[in-house]
Amino acid sequence: MTLKVAHRIGGLEVGPRGGRWHPDRDPFTRAVLADVASGDAEDARAAVEAAHTAFPGWAALPPAERQLIFIRAADALARRADETLALLAAETGCGPWFGRVQLDFCLALLRQAAGLAHAPTGQLLPSDLPGSKALAVQRPVGVVAAIAPWNAALSLAGRAVVGPLALGNTVVLKPSEEAPITGGTLWAELFEEAGLPPGAVNVVTHAPGDAGLIAEELVTHPLVRRVSFTGSTVTGRRIAELAARHLKRPVLQLSGHNALIVRADADLDLAVDAAAYGAFVHQGEICMCVRRIVVEQPIATEFTARFVEKVRALPVGDPRDPRTVVGPLINEWALSLVTRRVEEAMTLGARLLTGGKAEPPCYPPTVLTDVPETAEIAFEETFGPVALLETVRDTDEAVRRANASRYGLTAGIISADTYGSLELARRLEVGIVHINDQTVNDEPQMPFGGQKDSGWGRFGLQFAGDDFTELQWITMRDERRTFPF
Repeated sequence: MTLKVAHRIGGLEVGPRGGRWHPDRDPFTRAVLADVASGDAEDARAAVEAAHTAFPGWAALPPAERQLIFIRAADALARRADETLALLAAETGCGPWFGRVQLDFCLALLRQAAGLAHAPTGQLLPSDLPGSKALAVQRPVGVVAAIAPWNAALSLAGRAVVGPLALGNTVVLKPSEEAPITGGTLWAELFEEAGLPPGAVNVVTHAPGDAGLIAEELVTHPLVRRVSFTGSTVTGRRIAELAARHLKRPVLQLSGHNALIVRADADLDLAVDAAAYGAFVHQGEICMCVRRIVVEQPIATEFTARFVEKVRALPVGDPRDPRTVVGPLINEWALSLVTRRVEEAMTLGARLLTGGKAEPPCYPPTVLTDVPETAEIAFEETFGPVALLETVRDTDEAVRRANASRYGLTAGIISADTYGSLELARRLEVGIVHINDQTVNDEPQMPFGGQKDSGWGRFGLQFAGDDFTELQWITMRDERRTFPF
């Protein structure tokens, strides 16, 4: 019997009001994992109303009780670790290495969120008015709409839910149609097991092609006060425009076209390993992945030879195999897009150093060089295992090339000159820079986010309060005030 994955609304499993279900498929075998509720605007409205109803009780819960819920949720996830890793492989093609990265991130996220329960929620402000005391108090906003992607389903859905929830808000989560379980209902199950009040976290799933219907309902609903979105810049711009019309503040983590700068003094062993991991982990289906490797001239020839040799040896295939590095792309459309963009670049004059021929449902790790600026892959984020290699004269040119993008998410610098690279980091137009490391890094307490077309706002538990609370100014007087009339 096929597993049925229903919405989670008000603490209950709820079937789709329209009566439609759709298959959730394994990207490697194409086998059906589950029949999933195909939600519509009515389902989304019901979830928002449930979250709104749950908000006063959740926001007023004593901090010690809220803290225990996050601790118990972390324990529940730890107990289900093997099951979760298997689900990530089956639903999103995620191999064991990146699966473990996501799992560890989420365990840390939940445990750190438990500490927010007792964090200060305001400050005493000095006032020039005699006898007056002033406070700035952070208050939860209410219902948060969390729209999460499929590519790092567990961690990105967790990030969208846990921060707002820990600050006293309630959440409606819309996962991607490609990851309704690991990016959606699994989180509802964990919190239900932990004792979260019904309705504090709700999940509405949908069929392919219906994401816009659900998102529009969530963004425009008057009871939704904040929107958290992780996904493409194209979709993020639509979300931002819609939210602006309704005077709602979105937090947007969008696309990246990230550069790894390899300076002339770099440790080549480190540079090659970092570039290979950053470009090909999770078959390049991460917004933080290295897309462009910018190498200074003195070491370019040796770096290229060693890098291409390493890339050729990366195992491709079933994500359940612990040896696999490059698994399947998420669906046929993604595979065809990568294929088309690589072929276009080669037609325009790019040189293929390795890979370049699809092996459905996988695409082999591919390295291109001499890629013309007019090729789509040179300026658009391409979710796949493709790295572009570029040689520059010196560090100044490397910075110019790294900044020659409308995106500004993350960058890496490999260099023996750590402190000089710190100054170099200030010149890079990105939200995140990693020195002597590649670009795929995240921790729950860090200010994660980009510049330019990579979005605005910052995720991270220490910074979530800036976006998911309202700041209220309160004054009080302990002596009678006189007025001029």
